[in-house]
Amino acid sequence: MIDILVYLFENYLPDACPEPEVLARKLSAAGFGSEDISAALSWLDGLAGNEVARCSSPALAGSIRIYDEEEQERLPAACRGFITFLEQHDAGDTPLREAIIERALALPDEEISLDRLKVIVLAVIWRYRHEVDALILEELLAEDSDDEDSGGGEDITRVLLN
Repeated sequence: MIDILVYLFENYLPDACPEPEVLARKLSAAGFGSEDISAALSWLDGLAGNEVARCSSPALAGSIRIYDEEEQERLPAACRGFITFLEQHDAGDTPLREAIIERALALPDEEISLDRLKVIVLAVIWRYRHEVDALILEELLAEDSDDEDSGGGEDITRVLLN
């Protein structure tokens, strides 16, 4: 499914993505499996549903995000630290952070790797057309060398720099 997200970054603007039925056919023609396509379309549909959350009022300055037990288990310290890093460097607001966390937890993985989280961050930023500083973008594109299962992270640099 992560490979499909990378494919979408490479081939479509957020507002230029075809309707789900057409997109499914195009993804199938590109060689993606039907299960992955179905999972990706469902995941993207959930991302579109976060538009309402983006309109909610922002948290107070200096507020702290407390992760519940499931979030802590599925988002290791490196992921939670990266989300905090993004907030501290004004790369996202509270609704954007919550959309990232919600979409990360929507993956079937028991534990989300940092590279997969970076793809999710890019997907959320891509979907909402959120402006990102060049140094933050560089950090998003950096591979996590300690992560054996990069989950497509190695393709992100190639995709977004083309």
